[in-house]
Amino acid sequence: MYDVLDSRSVLEVLRPVEDPELRKSLVELNMIRNVTIDGGKVSFTLVLTTPACPLREFIVEDCQKAVKKLPGVIDVSIEVTAETPQQKSLPDRTGISGVKNIIAVSSGKGGVGKSTVAVNVAVALGQTGAKVGLLDADIYGPNDPTMLGLADAQIVVRSTETGDILEPAFNHGVKLVSMGFLIDRDQPVIWRGPMLNGVIRQFLYQVEWGELDYLIVDMPPGTGDAQLTLTQAVPMAGAVIVTTPQNVALLDSRKGLRMFQQMNVPVLGIVENMSYFIPPDQPDKQYDIFGSGGGSKTSAELGVPLLGCVPLEISTRVGGDSGVPIVVGDPDSASAKALTAIALNIAGKVSVAALT
Repeated sequence: MYDVLDSRSVLEVLRPVEDPELRKSLVELNMIRNVTIDGGKVSFTLVLTTPACPLREFIVEDCQKAVKKLPGVIDVSIEVTAETPQQKSLPDRTGISGVKNIIAVSSGKGGVGKSTVAVNVAVALGQTGAKVGLLDADIYGPNDPTMLGLADAQIVVRSTETGDILEPAFNHGVKLVSMGFLIDRDQPVIWRGPMLNGVIRQFLYQVEWGELDYLIVDMPPGTGDAQLTLTQAVPMAGAVIVTTPQNVALLDSRKGLRMFQQMNVPVLGIVENMSYFIPPDQPDKQYDIFGSGGGSKTSAELGVPLLGCVPLEISTRVGGDSGVPIVVGDPDSASAKALTAIALNIAGKVSVAALT
């Protein structure tokens, strides 16, 4: 079919290969670049839509199989890179310069492990090579510095002609801004809505975030001022709702989910945290302390994806308290594997939304 081995024939044979999530040709998406031929050796660059692509190996394998069908090919070399697409802009909301995608991690009620999910998702995305920031929008209970090992960090504030600029702290591959850096450890934040609105906007627009593929926003629980400020201020790639299988948590999570939908923010899916308990001395057993199946049932009823289920393990709590997230401290644990899979799932859905 192809008499000559050249860049054109390589592109033609790759044209039927599709991105599994976008369902479009890699060639048409301009994901195949820099095709070179050296005798029977073919090389090219595969540009994925996210460094956290969960199907990377399958795409590479499909490309290799397709090119090897060409006569005369003896070797296929693929360099894999990524260009994360920019989320779609909105005319009434101001984006953050250099930040491609803003993702809220939220919950209807407190105590469901929302910050644990947000921190570990951010770190897991950073481990893939993505540039990641974490905005701790839980002004009244800022725990992210502790969970990222930055409890004693000193944030730098620079004065400029346009106002003060905050330089985020950095650890585990993630840039972090939090109210916890600006107050004493035991100091309560006793503010009304307008002050909270002001500091969240400062964290959005007066922080030197630099170039970010993803800015994860760890929201406070509920559907109050912080949620309204964020959804009305910036265009968002989507929201992730964290719940436990317990009925009272699920009831509140539904309200939080509907709030984002009413504010025209895409809901990327539900994360069921504390799905079951794994005893450290009996890792082959599991106990449904908070019930079971609530996340999958709710996702089906509301028509949103279930992004994943995270078990309850002692090492997850230890990692949060010690400042070493479980995806770093115990990457082979069931919780770490679940959180990493959730992070990749989120990145994939953000890319699909940006390109469709």
